[in-house]
Amino acid sequence: MFSSTPYIAFPGNAREALEYYRDVFGGTLDLMTYDGMEGLPFTPPPGVVAHAQLHGGLVTLAGGDDLGGAPRPLSDSAYSLLVMPESVEAARTLIERIEADGGTRGMPFEQAPWGDHYGQVTDRFGVMWQVNVSAA
Repeated sequence: MFSSTPYIAFPGNAREALEYYRDVFGGTLDLMTYDGMEGLPFTPPPGVVAHAQLHGGLVTLAGGDDLGGAPRPLSDSAYSLLVMPESVEAARTLIERIEADGGTRGMPFEQAPWGDHYGQVTDRFGVMWQVNVSAA
């Protein structure tokens, strides 16, 4: 069976971001650091997240800390993640939670021309969440 999971390379704050997403979206977070790993061709700083996966909640998401040089902020409109809560009220609650935790609303959550309720919010880590509730 084929599956796909979004992966985010965080600029040194993967643990904080993924623990936050676990709190917001629910699910189980499996997190592994480079600590104690032998035979690596590089020496990572202590506590750096090698790989983590959040699953079983509203989203499935993987990520880790980017070791590719100077940290780059995530804020960019080149990518975003779409979540589809089960109700308009659940979507509003989600958006309000992300805003209250330092996020910024990019597009108001309201009924869109195609009939769904839709809006955008960027969280404090720079990840844009598109929130859609089907009219059906």
